[in-house]
Amino acid sequence: MLDDETRRFLQAALTLAPAALARAFDRAVELRGQGGREASRAVKPSAAQNSHIEHTVRTGLRARLAELDEHSPELLSDAKSVTAIAARAVLKRANLTGEQYRILTEPFTAEGVPVPEHPAA
Repeated sequence: MLDDETRRFLQAALTLAPAALARAFDRAVELRGQGGREASRAVKPSAAQNSHIEHTVRTGLRARLAELDEHSPELLSDAKSVTAIAARAVLKRANLTGEQYRILTEPFTAEGVPVPEHPAA
């Protein structure tokens, strides 16, 4: 259901340290005003793909709940949101402009998480 690149992204993103996940969320919030909101709306996975991403993210982060809560009580929710958005962007990168893709994945690439190149690159 998910391509290999999206699975690899999720594996890497879900193992980030809590502080890195918090920085990724903060960076995503900063980028919302620079086109992040519109870019996120442009990503349209199928219902099944979206459900798979949401389940994978929720399961992966809930397994680390104590560690995330130790950093911040809001981190689970924040990390779920930013990780799912970026995973959808990786999955549907061909449907995004290069700039939209960069905006949605930058919070993770800044933390060292590899993402596949945009098809237009």
